[in-house]
Amino acid sequence: MSDKIYINKCGLRKKTFDNGGSVLNCSFNMEELQVHAKPGYKEGETVIRLIIAERRQANDKGYTHYAYLDPFEPKKKSSNESNANQPTQEKTNLGDDIPF
Repeated sequence: MSDKIYINKCGLRKKTFDNGGSVLNCSFNMEELQVHAKPGYKEGETVIRLIIAERRQANDKGYTHYAYLDPFEPKKKSSNESNANQPTQEKTNLGDDIPF
């Protein structure tokens, strides 16, 4: 497995409320994220897949989480695979062969 690629210049801080609810306050440097941008699922789409993980202990600035790139690479669908998922005429005409 490849090494994790950490996202620098980001701040991720968990805020817990008295009622037990919580939010994750996030800030990212756009120039840092643009370096990791990749084509998305749709044509013309650009995405950055991140994993947000909790630190064992908050650092000196109070950051409780960190981010790294998701190593998942989606498979590109070929034209044969997209046609394989469509029902054929044979499968949809089941009523013709029923004996009763």
